[in-house]
Amino acid sequence: MRLVLADLRRHRVQAAMLLLAVTVATATMALGLSLREVSDALYEQTREASAGPDVVALSGETGPEVTSALTSLAEAPEVVAHHGPYRIVYADLTVRGSTSSPVVVHGFAESPGALDRPLVTSGRWVRPGGTVLERGFATALGVGVGDRVTIAGRPYPVVGIAVTSATSIYPWAAQIGPYGGPSDYSGLAWMTRSDARALASSHDLPVTLALDLKLRDPAATEAFRDAHASSAMITFHSWQFKAEQDTVILRNSQPILVFGGWLLSFLAVTGVAALAAGRAVEQTRRAGLLKAVGATPGLIATVLLTEYLVLALAGDALGLAIARLTMPAVASPTASRIGTAGLTGGTVATATVLAVVVAVLSTLGPTLRAMRTATVTALSATAHQPRRRPWITALSALLPTPLLLGVRLTARRPGRAVLQACSTATTVIAIVAVLTLNAQPERGYGLDGSSVLPNLRGEHDRGLMLLVTILLITLAVVNTITFTWTTALEARANMAVARTLGATPGQISMGLSAAQLLPGLPGVVVGVPLSIGMLSLFTARNAVETPFLWMVGAALATLLATAALTALPARLAARRPVAPTLSAETA
Repeated sequence: MRLVLADLRRHRVQAAMLLLAVTVATATMALGLSLREVSDALYEQTREASAGPDVVALSGETGPEVTSALTSLAEAPEVVAHHGPYRIVYADLTVRGSTSSPVVVHGFAESPGALDRPLVTSGRWVRPGGTVLERGFATALGVGVGDRVTIAGRPYPVVGIAVTSATSIYPWAAQIGPYGGPSDYSGLAWMTRSDARALASSHDLPVTLALDLKLRDPAATEAFRDAHASSAMITFHSWQFKAEQDTVILRNSQPILVFGGWLLSFLAVTGVAALAAGRAVEQTRRAGLLKAVGATPGLIATVLLTEYLVLALAGDALGLAIARLTMPAVASPTASRIGTAGLTGGTVATATVLAVVVAVLSTLGPTLRAMRTATVTALSATAHQPRRRPWITALSALLPTPLLLGVRLTARRPGRAVLQACSTATTVIAIVAVLTLNAQPERGYGLDGSSVLPNLRGEHDRGLMLLVTILLITLAVVNTITFTWTTALEARANMAVARTLGATPGQISMGLSAAQLLPGLPGVVVGVPLSIGMLSLFTARNAVETPFLWMVGAALATLLATAALTALPARLAARRPVAPTLSAETA
């Protein structure tokens, strides 16, 4: 551990880069894997806090026959408690004279009963002349306690904000439309029974009836529905159905996070592999020193691998902590649910395995090479001398000096060139995915289909996609700088020789940049069609295609960004004095 800590202190920048890569990869992966479980947990906690029903019986019509059918359900032997039948009024709600939305108004008693008891999170429960808004709906409207809203042309003060599990999350509070037809995107409000009755009668608004039921066996909702399905005028919504409906808003979120987590993991492996390759000579010499003082191969492997494993596990712990803190906002974007939820054991184990795999895959090769090198050879180890390829030499001799240097640096390290091309392709995939998502039209929740109230699912997906893309670009930037600096360190002797033969610092700098741009070209060429193919697996069949010029622009922007990012480290490396570099190599 002393050896590991000493090495970490000597390479703080590399340690920070590895920590960053593992943290963002594990956090994104943990979020994606936990969304479904957290959504279910939040529903369960909301259901318990609001005394949610096991089954809600809905009718698209009213009248004595409907009331009798609903009442007979309350008398079924499987039922141990009920609430209702109660009135549901379909109306329009306006805030500040401009923002409009459909709303369903539930007529409830001023003193809630034991079943379907909405939990007031702000203000108080309904009173005559006032209304209580469901929290997800109020958040979308930007309304709080004390504000006034207009429902069907009549003003009402907002006396409270509440949550419930008897309906689906906003914007699916309607559950069933008037006369049993399809429902629109709607918010939920509560009024007293007399106010709801007066609202419906004064404006001749559509009205339906609902009944909340608590069963002797909460898991037997399907059997209860099948036993009472003979009534065509009744629709049953179980608590399992509502929990499933909660995940509809997350339908695209999980693929975005899981797929993004894999891409981030790939970038993490490429970046850490470049770091490990850049330190291969140093690690070989260090292994020789340890062997010279009596260290066994097992101890050497432990020292070399433990450094990366410690950082990977620290990044894993930090990523899991970030995922834990951000999980409620990601899993419940509508504010219609309450509670807290942690990460499952399976998610923690998967993220930890991912972190260990990143560390092992990135450093196993240099570690094995250092262990197998003889002590004398390790102590005198210098930079790896690549094989000479006459055809490359003949071809590059015809090129301008910067391009000649770039071609030779790229050809001498084909493995790193492949990693750089893959990193560029990954960046292009992420950028094209964001452009594709932004090209899709979104229908808002306004009364006329306009974006009066934003589409929460679309905004949520765009936000997550933008976040994943920013993280991918950040790692790609780190990798590009790492590739450039590592190449400059390994090629310092060759660049010094080129300087003695007449190459200027500017040509050396351009050659180092060209060594990163050359692999980037095939990465861009492959990345665009690859992104189109991958996105076709997730987008709908009627999705709008991304304009071709947008994709070309993304590809060109990626190449320009690569050139800009390599300029500074290449310039710094090119201005190193020639004499000290050649003296160090010959010594």
